[in-house]
Amino acid sequence: MRLDLFLKTTRLIKRRPLAKEAAEAGCITRNGRPAKAGDEVKAGDRLVIDLANRHVEVEVLAEPPKQVRKDEVDHYIRVLSADEGEAGA
Repeated sequence: MRLDLFLKTTRLIKRRPLAKEAAEAGCITRNGRPAKAGDEVKAGDRLVIDLANRHVEVEVLAEPPKQVRKDEVDHYIRVLSADEGEAGA
């Protein structure tokens, strides 16, 4: 599954165009390397999403179907760390 579609499906980023923009801006790494929107995501990959207002590290557990219910997202990703940005920064 493409990275941008994976991020949208697992609700890590709200919309696919935003995921694509974040990848193009270098805000997403896959296994320690800058990721592109079209990169294939596989089980075992580690993703780091470093946006202006939050930093999230996740491990991919399995490839999800094209649509996932909100309560089923934990079957496909494990959040390793998540930090919200500071309000005053």
